[in-house]
Amino acid sequence: MPSRPEADDPLLGDLSEGQILRAILSRTAPATHTILGPGDDAAVIAAPSGSVVATTDTLVHGPDFRLAWTSGYDLGWKAAAVNLADIAAMGARPTALLVALAIPRDLRLSFVERLADGFREACAALAPGCSVVGGDLTVSDVLTVAVTALGDLEDRRAVTRSGARPGDSIAVAGEMGLAAHGLAVLFGRFREDDRPVPVDVSKLAAGESAAVAAQLRPSPPIGLGPMAAVAGATAMMDISDGLALDAGRMADASDVTFALDGSALGNNPERALAGGEDHALLATFPDGVLAPGFRIIGRVQERGEAGVLRDGRVVDVAGWDPYRDWDSAVG
Repeated sequence: MPSRPEADDPLLGDLSEGQILRAILSRTAPATHTILGPGDDAAVIAAPSGSVVATTDTLVHGPDFRLAWTSGYDLGWKAAAVNLADIAAMGARPTALLVALAIPRDLRLSFVERLADGFREACAALAPGCSVVGGDLTVSDVLTVAVTALGDLEDRRAVTRSGARPGDSIAVAGEMGLAAHGLAVLFGRFREDDRPVPVDVSKLAAGESAAVAAQLRPSPPIGLGPMAAVAGATAMMDISDGLALDAGRMADASDVTFALDGSALGNNPERALAGGEDHALLATFPDGVLAPGFRIIGRVQERGEAGVLRDGRVVDVAGWDPYRDWDSAVG
């Protein structure tokens, strides 16, 4: 999208809160379950099932994204996608997003407009009928996007992390390791003096382009979460921090061991195990049951000494931890 002349693209510090909010809200779409949308102190969202599934996630400039690599559109898309995935992982259908923005004064209005576009188009592509219905706006030296997502179970039960049983199949829907590859490309190819520099797409091979896109603009299989619940998934979560770490969390919650088949983890099993941010769905199913779009990668066993095995060997539980990995994230 061509940049606008600066005269038509004011700094946020030169605008009022009302002007910024009007620019954002003019780019949102109606949500199917909205009874009362933006404009009042709170939105009113229908919950036909009588239960509301809720989650929240925060993206902070530095550890979670870099403006040198991330456009406003990409940031809006990613902030929507990571929250939609959490709703889908409970077996629910996303209904609405609430977005709180803390924005530096020196960003331009076009950045916020494209942020809103990213939210709108991510919802349209990944969770039709869901949209931004409200939120908050404030000023900050550090760009921060905090999202609360709501969902409806539609008379289904919630699928938790704690229901996996010995004998269940372990299955995945979506990519594993592609976003981690993209992050490695960004850190390895687009930094100077340890500072990020804009991505030159002409320097990317086809596989690298897809990986960088997966990191900056993930497309988790949101619609497959409710389908897994209908099919009878016994446990489910989204893989945000890497298969090894998240499978370990599910195994611990269910008091079982996850025995993974290394040959089912793709061309780069190590990256699949350690890499996160694809937001694939990890689920367990009774033997002989599998939801469309899922592929089997292992079997649930009685609890042993380790939570996760790969081809019978204990897996080093590696993955993203914002406290343990802070230095590498901001370096």
